[in-house]
Amino acid sequence: MTQNSKKTDSDMMFAEERKLKILEFIEDKRKATVPQLSELFSVSSATVRNDLRALEKSGLVTRTHGGAMVKGKTGFELDTNERKIRNPEAKRKIARKALELVEDGDTVLLDAGSTTLELARLLPQKKDLTVVTNDLEIGLVLQANDHIRTILIGGLVRNNHHCTVGNLGSEMLQSLSVDKSFMGVNSFTLEKGATTPDLIQAESKKTMISIANKVILLCDHTKFGKNSFIQFASLDSIDILITDLLTDEYKNYLEERDIDLLY
Repeated sequence: MTQNSKKTDSDMMFAEERKLKILEFIEDKRKATVPQLSELFSVSSATVRNDLRALEKSGLVTRTHGGAMVKGKTGFELDTNERKIRNPEAKRKIARKALELVEDGDTVLLDAGSTTLELARLLPQKKDLTVVTNDLEIGLVLQANDHIRTILIGGLVRNNHHCTVGNLGSEMLQSLSVDKSFMGVNSFTLEKGATTPDLIQAESKKTMISIANKVILLCDHTKFGKNSFIQFASLDSIDILITDLLTDEYKNYLEERDIDLLY
């Protein structure tokens, strides 16, 4: 293999980011053609076809003659590593806005997820916090900070999702009270509210919501307009929604139901 033909780590990351951008475009437009994607991402038609084949193999899109269309499986869920590279800048912006709601001395709960992980990285800017989480990676991030007390919820570890779920954790959560629960979400619609593909995860999330004085949903724009398998939060259980982009339809509907919106 020649020097020019070797793929570097940055090349691999760029390819993965491009595939995720292609997926986001298809999910937004419901379908796309190979020429359309080739022009949009400044790559060859052959590269686009390879990306679409990979996305179809992962169960994310359905390839059509000349392009691809959205698959929309309600039970599909990206693993932790895939979520990390999807919309990273939007997640960082949402996390920075969420940090404004954290006060010194708070007891907060961080749900498992890539956006809540971004928030965890910012929490050392605050003082005298107690953080409850079921996310193993968040626990590792916070354990290095002497002025943050971290309570890691036990339970069954979800493979490839770096978190715990199940009755053991729910029983522990039920004995606690927190000022604010910062919740991640897989999908969100006006009809179903916040949904997730996993039954056991949904029960854990419901318990997290039940022990909080204030429930804050962290949701980037790619989650809107989709339903996953099971609801964990109806609209009337959400106090604040933080996002990067919202349509007028969603904005008006949510404000009518007294949900505070932060951008």
